[in-house]
Amino acid sequence: MSQSKNFHPALAVSNIRNHVPIILEMENVQYSTWAELFKVHARSNKVLHHIIPPPEDKAKATVEEEDADMWATLDATVLSWIYATISNDLLQTILEPDATAMEAWNRLRDIFQDNKHSRAVTLEQHFSTTKMENYPNVSAYCQRLKSLADQLKNVGAPVSESRLVLQLVSGLTTPYRGVGTMIRQSDPLPPFYQARSMLTLEESGLAKEAAMASDSAMVVAPNEDDGSPFVPSHSGQGRVQQHSGRKQQQNGRKNSGGRGNGWPARTATATESILGVGSVS
Repeated sequence: MSQSKNFHPALAVSNIRNHVPIILEMENVQYSTWAELFKVHARSNKVLHHIIPPPEDKAKATVEEEDADMWATLDATVLSWIYATISNDLLQTILEPDATAMEAWNRLRDIFQDNKHSRAVTLEQHFSTTKMENYPNVSAYCQRLKSLADQLKNVGAPVSESRLVLQLVSGLTTPYRGVGTMIRQSDPLPPFYQARSMLTLEESGLAKEAAMASDSAMVVAPNEDDGSPFVPSHSGQGRVQQHSGRKQQQNGRKNSGGRGNGWPARTATATESILGVGSVS
């Protein structure tokens, strides 16, 4: 057998974690995502038949193409991929001497797909109580909802697109209620990914507004003349001038001692003129 015929693409994979970055764990259930990534990688490297039985006609052709030694080598390679992408607890649970890759694959499938009804109840409770306030941003919140929806589908309790969008809206925090109302009142409801995009844009807008407010915050410094605060902004100067005007007016009243001593009469303010009060004869 020639060297080119002995070469198999699966043998060139040096690190399976580069292709299947998820570590399958009992606590953080991501079996459907892990399994799909693993099957895609196995198919691209022509070893899918080591974990999923092919049709009988293809199985016979595959056996003829691979001799016993090559089959054993490839099966051990796929088995090592499985072991490298699961947690230590799962590894101890499924590990058995002389096991094939398909046997290990089937054990994992049975672990995560047994007791579907009990899992569905627990996942449904998590799904319906997920709130945005418990997550740092829109992306993390949406990712959690989508993950729970995928897990519910995996245990035979799929979540419809409209229910996923409505649950997304119902868990929003106060700053996002406006865009949430727009989504809820749309007929038909937008797809989940479109609703997610709308919330992401809203998050970006809120972040820009917060940054602008921070940049335009007033810097207060002491005024050396009269101790009044000096604010180097247009609105701040207005307040300083009003304060200074009131202070001078009070000093004028004090020095005049009242009307009739030669000082000019007080001029009515603009508000008093409009209301017809406060004029001085």
